[in-house]
Amino acid sequence: MKKYKVSLAEALSHIPGVDGERFAVVFEHGSLSVEIFSPQVVDTQKPHKRDEVYIVVQGSGEFLCDGQRQRFAAGDFLFVPAGVFHRFENFTDDLILWVIFYGPQGGEKI
Repeated sequence: MKKYKVSLAEALSHIPGVDGERFAVVFEHGSLSVEIFSPQVVDTQKPHKRDEVYIVVQGSGEFLCDGQRQRFAAGDFLFVPAGVFHRFENFTDDLILWVIFYGPQGGEKI
């Protein structure tokens, strides 16, 4: 049966992962992949091969993307084009984000 809803509680039940991962894939459909992400202390991610959207569930901090630093808070929407360096810094201990990957490798061509 195809799943059409993933609650925040259900998504959070997948982190940390068996090897301590602070993210988990919670939904996939075609090129769409939805994850839950809750970094601890340091965000060590590297650029991704597809376009990416973050929706801040809770927490706040600074978002570094393509050399630009911006403050963020719960409810904010953040976009990262494929291949662009980005990370979360100076964030609160309770940071939780929905992460949405979509489209082709290399990102959307506009």
